[in-house]
Amino acid sequence: MHSQSSWMILLAVICMIFMQVSFSAEGFSSREDDKIVSLPGQPQISFQQYAGYITVDQKQNRALFYYFVEAETDPASKPLVLWLNGGPGCSSVGAGAFSEHGPFRPSGGGNLVTNEFSWNKEANMLYLESPAGVGFSYSANASFYDYVNDTITEQDNFIFLLQWFAKFPEYKNRDFFITGESYAGHYVPQLAKLIVQSGLNFSLKGIAIGNPLLEFSIDMNSEGVYYWSHSLISDATYELINSVCNTSQLWRERIRGSLSAACRAVSAQLSSEIPFEIDDYDVTADVCVSSGQSRSQSQLHKHPLRPKFQFSLQEGSNQPEASENIDLCVQEKSYEYLNRKDVQEALHAQLVGISSWSFCSQVINYDGQNLEIPTIGVVGSLVSSGIRVLVYSGDQDSVIPFSGTRTLVNGLAKYLKLNSTKTYRPWFEDKQVGGWTQIYGDILTFTTIRGGSHMAPFSSPKRSLALFKAFLAGNPLA
Repeated sequence: MHSQSSWMILLAVICMIFMQVSFSAEGFSSREDDKIVSLPGQPQISFQQYAGYITVDQKQNRALFYYFVEAETDPASKPLVLWLNGGPGCSSVGAGAFSEHGPFRPSGGGNLVTNEFSWNKEANMLYLESPAGVGFSYSANASFYDYVNDTITEQDNFIFLLQWFAKFPEYKNRDFFITGESYAGHYVPQLAKLIVQSGLNFSLKGIAIGNPLLEFSIDMNSEGVYYWSHSLISDATYELINSVCNTSQLWRERIRGSLSAACRAVSAQLSSEIPFEIDDYDVTADVCVSSGQSRSQSQLHKHPLRPKFQFSLQEGSNQPEASENIDLCVQEKSYEYLNRKDVQEALHAQLVGISSWSFCSQVINYDGQNLEIPTIGVVGSLVSSGIRVLVYSGDQDSVIPFSGTRTLVNGLAKYLKLNSTKTYRPWFEDKQVGGWTQIYGDILTFTTIRGGSHMAPFSSPKRSLALFKAFLAGNPLA
C-alpha cells in the first residue's frame, strides 16, 4: 500500500473525473442492460439479479465483470457486501457465487438448485472478478497481463466501485462491507484502506477475511506443524521441515521457480507422504473423483494459494456427499455451467482473448513478490480508523492454517493495545459447537469455523452463514 494519503486523495479525484468521462462513452451499459432476465435452469426467485461490465480503463479497454444479487427479502433495508476471491487470480463468480454462498449451485444436467445458506438472505451481494484477466474480466490490451500486482488491483477495484455506485446510486449510502478469502487477505484490506484514505468511504463499516494471507512467513510456516498434528506427515519429515527447509522457505522457492537441494528433498518427502487425493484446502474431506483421469493428471494450478480445481466429471458419476449435503463436485459443475454459451449470454458475459472461462486465470502474470508483503499492518490501520474487522478460519485448511492467523490477530491486538472484551471461547450453531472466537476491543474478532475448509462457506455453509449474519449485525456469536 502507498503511504502518502495525499496521493490517495488525488487518485480519488482523478477517478471521479474518469468516471464522468467514461459514463458518456459510447457503449456504456445501463443498469437495465445488466439486468438478468433468468439464468438457464434456475428455480423461481423473488429477487433481482444483474451482471455485466464496468470499464476501469477506457484507453486500454480494461473492464471488470460483476454479478450482483439483491437480498432475498427487503433489499432496501439490507447492507451491501462486496466479495473478492483470492488466488491471486481466481474467480469470485465461479468460486464465491456458484460454489460457496451465492443463491444457486449447479446440480448437473444444466440445472441450478437453491442454496439454502446463501448470503443474500442477509445482504445484497456483489461478486467481482478481479483483476482483469480473471474469469470474464478482460483487458483488450493483452500486454496488461504481463505484469499485474496488488497496487494495480486495488486501484482498479476502487475505480470499479466508483463506477458501480454511479450505476446503482441507491447503495452509495448503504452500510457497506468488503469480504473475501485467501489472497483476498491482500485485496480486501488494501481496497478498504484506499477507500478510507480517499475520503469517499461509501459508508464502509467493516471487512471480513477468511483463511487470509496476512504475513507470508508466519502463515506458510504454520503448515508444517499443521501437517504433523493432523497425521499427514511422519515425525521424521516434521524434523526435516524444522531443520532443513521450513514450509515458508519451500513455498518461497517454489514461487520463484528454483528449489534448493535441501528444499527439493523436503518437497519430495512431503509428496511421498501426502497423496494428491488429500485436499490441502480441506484435509479431512473426501474429494470429487473425476471419471477418466486421475487427480494428479488434472492439477491445473501449482500456486500455493490456488485450489486444486479439476474439470472432467462425467454426468451420472456417483459421487459421495459430505455433511450438510455438500456436493463435492460443485466446482466442476460450476465450471461446466459457466462455460455454456446460453449461460454466458444470460450473464451478459464475453470471452475476450480466451477460449473458455476458467476458475483461476491462465493469462495473467501476477507479481509473486507481492505475496511476501505483509498486510496485517494494513488491517491494523483499518481497526485504528474505526472499521470493524473479522478474521475467520476454516480449521481444516492446511494451506493457511488457523494457528498462524490466530497468532497474527493476537499479536495485532497487543500492538494496538486492544483488551480482550470476549475471551477465547466456543460458539454454537444449532446446538453444536460452530468453532471458537475471541473479540478484542469490540472491533477486532478472530473466529474459527469447526470443520471448515479454506473455502469455509462451501464446506460449512450453515455455520458460515451464522457467522456472516452476526458480523453484519455487529453481534458476538452465541
